[in-house]
Amino acid sequence: DLKLQFLYFIVSIKKMLRKFFQRRFISPNVFHEKLIEDAKSKRKRIVLPEGEDLRILLAASEVEKRGIAEVLVLGNETEINRSLKAEGIRNVKVLDPSKATDQCLKYAEDVYERRKDKGMTLEEAYNLMRSDFPSFAAMMVAAGDMDGMVSGSTHTSADTIRSALQLIGTAEDQSTVSSLFFMLLGERVMVFSDCALQVSPDPKQLAEIASSSAETATAFGISPSVAFLSYATGDSNTGPKVSLVEEAVTHAKQLPHNFPIYGPLQYDAAVSPRVAKAKKADTDGESTVLIFPDLNCGNITYKAVQQASGCIAMGPILQGLKRPVNDLSRGCTIEDIISTVGVTAVQANHTMMAI
Repeated sequence: DLKLQFLYFIVSIKKMLRKFFQRRFISPNVFHEKLIEDAKSKRKRIVLPEGEDLRILLAASEVEKRGIAEVLVLGNETEINRSLKAEGIRNVKVLDPSKATDQCLKYAEDVYERRKDKGMTLEEAYNLMRSDFPSFAAMMVAAGDMDGMVSGSTHTSADTIRSALQLIGTAEDQSTVSSLFFMLLGERVMVFSDCALQVSPDPKQLAEIASSSAETATAFGISPSVAFLSYATGDSNTGPKVSLVEEAVTHAKQLPHNFPIYGPLQYDAAVSPRVAKAKKADTDGESTVLIFPDLNCGNITYKAVQQASGCIAMGPILQGLKRPVNDLSRGCTIEDIISTVGVTAVQANHTMMAI
């Protein structure tokens, strides 16, 4: 019957369209465009404490040109001005903490109050502000004089994270600071966490990492579907590592959430509907937020995926802090710095909305 066939056709088209519009994935191009537009909409103040690095100066100039954020560069004023003149850059604001006596004194008093129980004197706090630019930048953020900080082009991750933890601290509803990478893969953007910070999280920490990662994904336009990864899918295998993931899933489901949570899952079951169906996994195989059981697994996997696919791995993005701080790789490009400033600006906007 022609009428019946036509009816079946209309129903199948509706199902296909419904499935298309319900897909959780966002393309890398859409993700990047949304990131930049969201950053531009609020023009947050971002401090970069490594002004002697030419990459930082070139990136800061470009950020200002594109209207992504208001940038302040810290460093030796004489050296930076020499570099700016050589490059013909006129749109970068510079502050030399060693010459900002009043600000150093103000921040030093706060640092002293935070660290005196650890044996720090007021003089030591003052000298720290004058000489340790990531610490000065962190205090600017902590005091609300800047909205976020990006560091790491010349400093180690430990330097950046230590300044953030000691001087900014964790958000009120968080006890775990973690990290994630936005993996810009072909036609989709996925979140991998934690691939840079927490070495061996316990089940409660893993649950909190998942919750933070889902919140961060949402802030960047990614619909979160969380998969806790393991070498087992469901009850296909057993062992202490599987038990840890099972317990983490239980804790995660007890936390406030409005997104699906699956696990334990093997990587292929988490990201492939075909494999998920074949393994009879309790998932649709379209997870967007992948939670790794430890740093060993996470760091190896994100680097393997990055190298094998040639994708962009944007991060590490820190989460769980009172105010946003992000870490650069010492091999970062100018575009990496620009993107990280954009990410930090978007985080700052959502942090202020939460407050």
